[in-house]
This record gives sequence, structure tokens and C-alpha cells, in this order.
Amino acid sequence: MNLPVHPASRLAPLRHFVTGLARVLEGRPDEATILREGAALLARLVAHDDWLPEDCARPDPVHYRQYLLHADSAQRFSVVSFVWGPNQRTPIHDHTVWGLIGMLRGGEYSQSYRLGGATGIEAAGPEVRLEPGHVEAVSPRVGDIHQVRNAYDDRVSISIHVYGANIGAVRRSVYGPDGTAKPFVSGYSNTVLPNIWDLSRELQQA
Repeated sequence: MNLPVHPASRLAPLRHFVTGLARVLEGRPDEATILREGAALLARLVAHDDWLPEDCARPDPVHYRQYLLHADSAQRFSVVSFVWGPNQRTPIHDHTVWGLIGMLRGGEYSQSYRLGGATGIEAAGPEVRLEPGHVEAVSPRVGDIHQVRNAYDDRVSISIHVYGANIGAVRRSVYGPDGTAKPFVSGYSNTVLPNIWDLSRELQQA
């Protein structure tokens, strides 16, 4: 009997990423190791754009959306899809924890900033464009303040972000043009999570 493909089967790449990163973190490696090995895992995840559920890829006409895909039970890391409508952008903000950004669909620009100087905050290097398959790292150690925007004015872009905490519950800051910090907690756009753990249909098909 041919059984329909269960959504969890389509989500296998996300499940493999989650279990792979959990194994990396089990050894309590330093941040450089996490970023290096995590980036390799994330690059494999975003190499194919056929697994993200539609419910976690829906844009908003006004604001970018942040959908939680997975939160580690010990809150060691979280995986999020960022969905950008045309011309949408973040404010200048920080993360306070390590993070990895993998481009899945479309494209985005990331501009790094640093505090200090005559204006209080200033651009740190040129704006970087991320294309599908590209991975970028952030952290207080390697550079934590940036602004991100959709590279397109006529289409949706989606990136997959991984952070070293339950990022929706982390107290962070957005920054004004003079470097003034305003605290915020981002939360998430969804109230339910993709079910990556139901393997029943895959076992029945084996």
C-alpha cells in the first residue's frame, strides 16, 4: 500500500540538523568550534529549499516574521526562520549570544555596526549580501550588532537562524542612530512548532 508522505518526512533535513548540532554541543566546545561546525551543518540544511513548512514561510505585509522551528529542551540553542517581505528590514540590533544565519530563499543584506566614534554607532565594514546557501556568524566575540534587510523589493526572502539560546526570550537591544540602546525581547510569530519527531509513517514505509 502506498502511504502519503507525512510532513515529518519532509522535515528530515531539519531533524538531522537539530540532532547534529546537539551532538556538537554535548562536548561543550568553545565558541569557535561551535561556529565552525555549526556553520557546516547549517550550510547543508540551507543547500536545499524543499523542507520548510509553509506555515513558517508566510510573510507579513508590514513586518518581518520570526518563526520558531525548534528550541532545545535545555535552551542551549534555537532554530528560527526569518521571513522578509519586500523591502522589509530589522532595526540595528544585537544578539548577546552566538548565532548563525543561513540564506535559504531570495537574498538579504547584512550591515555590521560598532559602538563608539563621533556618532555613537558606526558601520563596521561594507554591507554583505547573502545568497542562498551562504552562512554568516554573529556573536559578541566576532561582531554582534547588525542590521538586516531583504535584498529584493518584489519578492519574499527567507533565512534560517540558529542561536545559542532560546532567542525569543533573550533580553537584547536595538540601537538608535546615536547609539542609544533600547531593550527588547523579540518573541516569536508562531504559537505551534513543526513536528519533526513523528517517524511513524517513515517506519511504516521502510
